[in-house]
Amino acid sequence: MNQECILIIDYGSQYTQLIARRIRELGVYTEIHHHSITNDNITAIKPIGIILSGGPESVTEKESPRITSGVFAANCPVLGICYGMQAMAEQLGGKVIPGTKREFGYANVNRVASSVLLDNIEDHIDSDNTTLHVWMSHGDQVHDVPPGFYVIASTPNCKVTAMADETKHYYGLQFHPEVTHTTQGMRILERFVKTICGAKGDWTTHHIIDHEIATIRERVKNDRVILGLSGGVDSSVAARLLHQAIGDQLICIFVDTGLLRLNEAMQIEAIFKQHFGIPLITVNAQERFFAALQGITEPEQKRKIIGKLFIDIFAEEATKLNDIQWLAQGTIYSDVIESAHAKTKGAHVIKSHHNVGGLPEELPLQLIEPLRSLFKDEVRQVGLSLGLPPDLIFRHPFPGPGLAVRVLGEVKKEYVDTLQRADNILIEELHRLKLYEKVSQAFVVFLPVHSVGVVGDARHYAPVVAIRIVESQDFMTAHAARIPHEHLEHIANRIVNEVKGISRVTYDLSSKPPATIEWE
Repeated sequence: MNQECILIIDYGSQYTQLIARRIRELGVYTEIHHHSITNDNITAIKPIGIILSGGPESVTEKESPRITSGVFAANCPVLGICYGMQAMAEQLGGKVIPGTKREFGYANVNRVASSVLLDNIEDHIDSDNTTLHVWMSHGDQVHDVPPGFYVIASTPNCKVTAMADETKHYYGLQFHPEVTHTTQGMRILERFVKTICGAKGDWTTHHIIDHEIATIRERVKNDRVILGLSGGVDSSVAARLLHQAIGDQLICIFVDTGLLRLNEAMQIEAIFKQHFGIPLITVNAQERFFAALQGITEPEQKRKIIGKLFIDIFAEEATKLNDIQWLAQGTIYSDVIESAHAKTKGAHVIKSHHNVGGLPEELPLQLIEPLRSLFKDEVRQVGLSLGLPPDLIFRHPFPGPGLAVRVLGEVKKEYVDTLQRADNILIEELHRLKLYEKVSQAFVVFLPVHSVGVVGDARHYAPVVAIRIVESQDFMTAHAARIPHEHLEHIANRIVNEVKGISRVTYDLSSKPPATIEWE
């Protein structure tokens, strides 16, 4: 991509993607690469600055990751964060030692010398010192800075909390500026990216759209493209962007599995086929999916069956079309990062996602992924700029296998029908109460158990459902939303009274971890 770029080299920190998102919030394009990146790759990227992330390893161990020489040969500013700072110090002639006292959590850092990176950035000033409130997470620490460096910030427990070589524009921070707990973190990152690296900050939504449309047209020319449209945010934005670029050369295939939300198939047709005029082939495959899932209760087996059948049906429809040269996918940048890192020797294993299917390998088509450089929040902004409805763009996450993993045990059509209606009531009420946008994810789960109830004067023995509403920053951790009791009671009453075949409603109070957000 012909765009000024900040290169982030990942050493396994849980915050690496957050660094990239913070920099993109500054209007600057950034790419994340595994620490095994080659010198030739660095040269090809031509970064205007490099950030070395934190990580779980110890520089004092012989087998821990090291910084490739291409970083220091790139002739651009470098910022090391936590492990990145320690690795830089060790490799440039300094010394790292195990800390006598670990620091995890909030810390007050005193600025002890002037530097371009930290000057005039502070949380508190008194007669003796200037203080920054930061977030620490380290055991090891730099004991001796390398030649050319000097200490610019300290804590009582960590003499070298920040260091600088102003001649080479190399900097190190033991704390994490990318997390919100470091209150001046964005100012520090902006100082590095814009002042020290000289970034213009013109990576905007309109720039992204114009660039991607031009790229699509240049690659595709007069060829035809097919896209599997799921109705989720990523595939929907990809479809709209491709249609803006190549018009009716795009054909979307929507497979109605019968496992979607209530009336979702009709909504997808209304938005894309009728409103935007995007050529759309709808395949009603509900009977095939329910037949394939008959008698299956194990969650992973459900996913595999749904994924394979989805690919088979998509391939069947694709082979009916003539003169198709390209397959489009709604792959986004977090997918690219996790896929690349999972394939890299020594990388930590990434948990599998709920996505349906994958690339149909038997289709002899070229692949185009117009969103592969964007994070989810950027995809949403692009979607809004392209005119997609906010209700679609900001809809809560939905698993690729659909309601099959929210019906616990065997999946039957009558169970899914019941779940759709119950789930729709929950979402209606959250919108009415203006809570939908305040929580991260909300849904109903159909449980494979029955309980006794009373309808009129008759005994009623029917299934139980559970409401799951969570709040989360990154979906790596989550806690049950504290919805007022009277609201939950009203929702439960509506579900039991309006949805035939439900005897009881429960509320899931589990946090993640130890529980997961989805039940399967």
